[in-house]
Amino acid sequence: MINKKVNSVQDALQGIENGMTIMLGGFGLCGIPENSIAELVKKETNNLTCISNNAGVDDFGLGLLLHKRQIKKMISSYVGENAEFERQMLSGELDVELTPQGTLAEKCRAAQAGIPAFFTPAGYGTEVAEGKEVREFNGKMHVMELAYKADFAIVKAWKGDEAGNLIFKGTARNFNACMAGAGKITIAEVEELLPAGSLNPNEIHIPGIMVQRIFQGEKFEKRIEQRTVRKRN
Repeated sequence: MINKKVNSVQDALQGIENGMTIMLGGFGLCGIPENSIAELVKKETNNLTCISNNAGVDDFGLGLLLHKRQIKKMISSYVGENAEFERQMLSGELDVELTPQGTLAEKCRAAQAGIPAFFTPAGYGTEVAEGKEVREFNGKMHVMELAYKADFAIVKAWKGDEAGNLIFKGTARNFNACMAGAGKITIAEVEELLPAGSLNPNEIHIPGIMVQRIFQGEKFEKRIEQRTVRKRN
């Protein structure tokens, strides 16, 4: 069986160069590839185009890359709790392409499936539709969206095996499953890396054919974007 395990995050990110387009999985701060992002900061890889649900927060997630001015263009669904992202966007320092969340997921999934384009009603009549082909289907207007093209897709999973099979946990499945296989090379960062054949086939979310490199992360902080608390009685 093919062994896709690499020994470190440094080995996993080999080939990522300045100016590339990278997909990064996760939903808000949930299920983001923390180790890979930290390594990109350390490598000082810059002029990046990043496709992600959001840009993290000021001092965590993709916010770390934004602070170092390593991101040239951000393709995401919303600004989130990130003042630096907002500042760079409003000042014109950062090229931002805000995309409806469902459209973002579908553009990733289209790339994963090898579908070049699709039509969606989301965004019709707004700035999102400017310059795009529009067609009517069943009396409703739809906008044509192109699949994303990424050099690398970096995803984070709960468990994986050395053959690249992945299992996600809870909300972390969002924007990870649809990005796996959607870039030319997919890198999986996992909490627990097991020998091939250890995972129950019925529980696998992404088959190993979608993954080229897999490694076990050393540390996961798993921050919460907004914590709502109440006093105990």
